[in-house]
Formats: sequence, C-alpha cells, structure tokens
Amino acid sequence: QVWQIRLDMHLLNHDGNITDAASIAGIVALCHFRRPDVSVQGEEVTVYSPEERDPVPLSIHHMPICVSFAFFHQGTYLLVDPTEREERVMDGLLVIAMNKHHEICTIQSSGVVMLVQDQILRCSKITAVKVAEITELIQKALENDQKARKEGRKFGFAESIPNQRITAFKMESAAVDTNDVEEQAGEIIAKAEPPADVFANPVLHTPGTAQIGEGIESSWGDLEESEKEDAVEEEGESEAAAFECEKVETEDTTTKRRTKNDEPIVLSDSEEEEVVILEPQELPRKTR
Repeated sequence: QVWQIRLDMHLLNHDGNITDAASIAGIVALCHFRRPDVSVQGEEVTVYSPEERDPVPLSIHHMPICVSFAFFHQGTYLLVDPTEREERVMDGLLVIAMNKHHEICTIQSSGVVMLVQDQILRCSKITAVKVAEITELIQKALENDQKARKEGRKFGFAESIPNQRITAFKMESAAVDTNDVEEQAGEIIAKAEPPADVFANPVLHTPGTAQIGEGIESSWGDLEESEKEDAVEEEGESEAAAFECEKVETEDTTTKRRTKNDEPIVLSDSEEEEVVILEPQELPRKTR
C-alpha cells in the first residue's frame, strides 16, 4: 500500500505569472507536509498518531522550480516574471522548470512568437540562476518555520492571516512627486529612438492574403515556379489553337474539303497543286 497525496491550490490574489507562484507554493507545501509514521511487521501494518510518534516528511529528492519569460516585439525583448498587465500585451511565453542541479524538468512555450536556439539557451542560463536563488529562499523559510514551531511561535501563513497580508489585496499609500514629470518626459522622448515605419495599409503580397507590420512573406500564397511555367505553356497553346481556327475559317471556299457522305471529291492534278485539304484534328488540351 502507498500514501495518496492530493495538492489543492486556491488563488487569493493574482497579479501575473501564476505558474511560477503555483510551482513555488506547491513544492513548499510538499516539503512542509508531514505524514503519519508507519511500521510493518509481517503482514501487520500500524499507522501511528502524532501523539504516539512524530510525523515524518516526504521523500523529496529535488525541487523543480518554474521560471517564466515573456517575449515582446517578436522575441526582441525578454522579460522575467511578467505582471498581469505585461501578460496582456506579450507576444509569447516560455516556462522552464529546473532544479538546483541544472536539470531541466519541463519546457512549455505558448503564444505567437517563434524562438530560436540562442534564445532558449539564454533563458535556460537565466533559469539556473533564478532557481538557485529561489531554492535557497525556500530552504531558509522551511528552517525558520521549523525553528518557530519549536519555540511555540507562529510563522508563515499562520502569521500573515491576522495581519491581512495575504487575504486582503491592499498596499500602503506612498507619496509620489509629480512636480518635474513634464521635464522628465521631455528628456525621455529626446533620448528615445525615432519610431519605426508605420504601415498605413495592409501589405498585399498576393490576392487573398494580407499582412500588417513586420513578418515574413508566405511562399505558399503565390504560384510556384512550376505552376507558372504550366500556366505560360497553357496560354501559348490556347493562342496557337485560336490561330489555327482563324486560318481554317479564312481559307477560300474552293479549297475547302467538299464531301458527300464523308467522301472526298477527286480533284485533277493541276487542282491538287493549288488546293490544301485540311483534315480535322483534335487539339491537345493540357489538364491540371
């Protein structure tokens, strides 16, 4: 038999990057959890209560921590730990889960941005640094909690509930100086680079498609080279067929083939030199 453990998470506040916060909360809860101690003698299993024996922790070998990266302007700009507002305008999101031993546990990419190898390697290096910092903070928090419990004090979540630090979404008021806002804005605008060219109208690469802003032209929207050649050949054959029909219609009526019951009339030798008999033939038609 084994222990069955279920981990439920309830969001109290959400200001962005819920994946990283949930991964940290989940791994801390599992490390903080203690199960009842068990002894097995033959086929007899004894589960001890907390009064009989101290509960024991789970066997957690490493802590996988998630680090999220937000990409803007088609991957040109990279941001770690995006807020809720930044998530609304980002082009794509990359989540990397790693432990302190630099072992990647999972990678998840979402959004409309396409990442190259150098970008992913850069994010993995940043993740290794962030995971080491977060893992150290988790271990310190667990040690402080254990120390506070031995002394009979409250720590962590139990300490935060009476002070409304977690259950209430509020911040202390802070004074903001707005006297020189216009001067600072003018300096920022003067140092900023000029804006990029703005496309007033969509770029029509081929009928039926459109593109606004930067991007790569779709090769499938236009005809392929082989299809273009086939179209030119088909157009040339159509012109040749039209020319042959016009030539047949303008021939002198005396030179046309005169038949009775589909039998040609026998002409003299002198007439055969001047008369050209056109046999009906079927023009080739190219099928696609």
